[in-house]
Amino acid sequence: MFMRFSAVTVRDAINEALDEEIRLDDRVFLIGEEIARSGGAYLVSSDSLAVGAAFAGLRPVCEFMTFNFAMQSIDHIINSAAKTHYMSAGKISCPVVFRGPNGFEPGIAAQHTQDYSAWFAHCPGMKVLAPYSSEDAKGLLKAAIRDDNPVVFLENAVLYDRLFPVADEVLHDDFVLPIGKCKIERGVEMSLEAASELENLGISAEVINLRTLRPLDFETIKNSVMKTRHLVTVEEGWPFAVLRSLAGIGAEISAQVSECELWDYLEAPIFRICGADVPMPYAQHLEEEIYVEALCM
Repeated sequence: MFMRFSAVTVRDAINEALDEEIRLDDRVFLIGEEIARSGGAYLVSSDSLAVGAAFAGLRPVCEFMTFNFAMQSIDHIINSAAKTHYMSAGKISCPVVFRGPNGFEPGIAAQHTQDYSAWFAHCPGMKVLAPYSSEDAKGLLKAAIRDDNPVVFLENAVLYDRLFPVADEVLHDDFVLPIGKCKIERGVEMSLEAASELENLGISAEVINLRTLRPLDFETIKNSVMKTRHLVTVEEGWPFAVLRSLAGIGAEISAQVSECELWDYLEAPIFRICGADVPMPYAQHLEEEIYVEALCM
C-alpha cells in the first residue's frame, strides 16, 4: 500500500493545528499581538491573560509577533508559568503555549533576530519545541496545546511559506507528534546541502532534526554517535564570549556526549557550528556575511 502525500506550507500547518484544537477543546483560545483582525504579523492566526487564564483551567495560546518581544514578559513566563507546578507540589498546572517566530529573518536587524532556543531550554519546568517541517509544525503544536504545563514553541519565519510534502495522516485532526523525540532525516535545509557536499567527498552524514530542545532526545543522538563516531552540531544561537564550547544547545549536546561512555566512540573532536558573536547588522552585505558564518563557520 502506497502512502499518499500532499504539499502544505508551514504557515498553513500551524493555522490548521490552531483551528483543529480550538474546535476540539473550548478551553483553547488565542491571545497576542495583532491577531484579532489581521491574523497576526505573519498571518498564522486566522481566529481570534495567558498565564492567569491557564491557572484558571483554560488553555491559552499566546502569540508573540517575534520572540524578541517575549523579553517584556519574561518574569511571567519563567517565574510564574514555568515554576508554579513545582512550587505548588504538583497541585497547579499551567497549560499555556508561547509561540511565534524565533531567530534569523532577512532585513529586521539586531533587535528582532535573536535565537532564544538556549535561553528557554535552560529553564526547568518549560518544554521547548523547534519545528522544522509542516509535519513538525502541526503535530508538535497540537501536542503543545494538549500539554498540561507551559511549552515554548519556536517557529522559523523564513520557513513559513515553505511547502513540505505531508502524508495524508498529517491532515487528520487526530495527528499529534510526541514531545521529546527526534527525527532522523536528510532534508533539513542547510544541513542537507552540507550532507550532499560531504557525499562528494565520500562521507555519508546522518542529519538529526531535534524537534524538541527540552526534554532532549539524547537516546537518538547517542545511537547516532555510536554508529557514525562523529558529531557536528549546527545552530543559529550565539556562542558565549568567543569560546564556542560554553553555551547553547550544541554545547549541551556536546557536554552530554563527552560526559558519558560515548567519549570512547568518537574518532574526532565534536565540532560546533553556531552564530557569529555579534548582533545581527541591518546592512544587507553584512547580514549575508553573518548568516553565512552562522551556518558554515
